[in-house]
Amino acid sequence: MAEAIDRKMILVITGIAAFITPFLGASMNVALPQVGAEFQPDAILLGWVVTAYLLSTAIFIVPFGRLSDMYGRRIVFIAGMAATAIFTLMSAVSDTIWLLLLSRVLQGIGSAMIFGTSVAILTSSFPPKDRGKVLGINVALVYLGLSLGPVIGGIITQQAGWRYIFILNGVLSLIALGITLWKLKEDVQCAEKAPFDIGGCTIYGIMLFALMYGLSLLPDLSGAYWMVAGLVALAVFIWWELRHKAPVVKLSLFVKNISFTFSNAAALINYSATFSVSFLLSLYLQYIKGMDPQTAGLILVAAPVLQAVFSPIAGRLSDRIEPQYVASAGMAITTVGLLLFTLLNSETPLLYIVGSLMLIGFGFALFSSPNTNAIMSSVDRCDYGVASGMVSTMRLVGQMLSLGIAMLTFSVFMGRVQITPEQYPLLITSIKVAFIISAVLCAAGILASMARGKMRKNTPEPVVQKA
Repeated sequence: MAEAIDRKMILVITGIAAFITPFLGASMNVALPQVGAEFQPDAILLGWVVTAYLLSTAIFIVPFGRLSDMYGRRIVFIAGMAATAIFTLMSAVSDTIWLLLLSRVLQGIGSAMIFGTSVAILTSSFPPKDRGKVLGINVALVYLGLSLGPVIGGIITQQAGWRYIFILNGVLSLIALGITLWKLKEDVQCAEKAPFDIGGCTIYGIMLFALMYGLSLLPDLSGAYWMVAGLVALAVFIWWELRHKAPVVKLSLFVKNISFTFSNAAALINYSATFSVSFLLSLYLQYIKGMDPQTAGLILVAAPVLQAVFSPIAGRLSDRIEPQYVASAGMAITTVGLLLFTLLNSETPLLYIVGSLMLIGFGFALFSSPNTNAIMSSVDRCDYGVASGMVSTMRLVGQMLSLGIAMLTFSVFMGRVQITPEQYPLLITSIKVAFIISAVLCAAGILASMARGKMRKNTPEPVVQKA
């Protein structure tokens, strides 16, 4: 009974962490105009309020996941919760744009500690027969944060000001930290105590920075230069890791573990195909349909709400049916939803749009938690931290790539012009082409999802040691 209670508390702790980080990002997006009005930065500097957080999170996720595998996940998770709380509150009292940017970078590092450990803690704490269920709940809370972020963030910004978004998140983080210190007493530790791969982490950080920063600059030519630099850094990283005795990323996981490789590839493709949906439809609803931001936002909530509702069900389903089939079915349904959006025009009924969004949300729910279950179940318990970090890295890189694809289509069909009624036909063409590319990507993702093979095997129970 005591063990069951401890597991429930672990689910609560990691669930709060899963909610806080996406809620903070989603709620902050709607507050950017108010931040800009207060500090008067240029548009590029204002954009860095979001980009700085994403970049620092992506760069540090896998290194902290590796550290947690080596020295214990509890200490890294607690440090992440503490850092998130402190630097979120620091953001709330920032009196210059530069202090706010520094706070966002440090926030990202704290979030990386959480992302790199929370799923690993869940996976190591529950037996294989229950993993899909708890991972589904965790994924549902991520989407709940994404769903409530714009709504609650908009209300807070309107009624109290943008600083109170950070205050709310800081208080939630402190509560989660207190519960963690109180209840999370055990840890999974591996015997491995090899020197940490500092060189590999440095190259990895340079690689991800160049790739993600390049994606953020697309379709500008400088973005292509940065991405080429990132690919060169990737080649150097592979060369380095193959020669290091204790690499930060065990490339053998990708070379020898087909399930791990194709599950991560499927995740990258899925996020690359779907993340820009809300961005594209937001433009469509406001420019073509003439809706105000609040109404458009309420319509766009249809997809993440379906994701939040059905993710736990899909997770439980993947405990009984091969994740290969559940996730692939989800990817196929998502592809259909994306194809429906390729038929958009100025007269498309609102019901058609909401229905297509719900279809994409349902498909993504069927894909996400079973796919995460497949990734975490395909590795040894001593690699849970790296696997957890890789899941989050695929998500962040995929999100940036998705936005890059959308911006590239705008550049090709519209160029750098202000969106006016004269440009609406080209805007619709750009949106439809972006959805066509996304649908083709998602269809390819079905193949990657099916190629992972079957996951059912007799996985040993997690070994839990006192920290």
